[in-house]
Amino acid sequence: METPSELEDVAGSRDDISISNREYPDESVIAVDFGPVSGEPSVDVVGETAIVTVDERQFEFDVPADATDITVNNGVLTISS
Repeated sequence: METPSELEDVAGSRDDISISNREYPDESVIAVDFGPVSGEPSVDVVGETAIVTVDERQFEFDVPADATDITVNNGVLTISS
């Protein structure tokens, strides 16, 4: 699964955000660690668009076609397929 370019742009503009991609035999996972933020990130999925809010910033990205689950836990956004 490809990392959405919007997530790469956000990570590229801040040193405290990191992205990792993991491929397993039956699953692909993209994890976006927002690092030390003052608030817990949240995600809402509307149609084919995911909206992430962290601190007082908001950004959107197109949900990858093969994504089956998008969650946030302990400051990490996870996209699974």
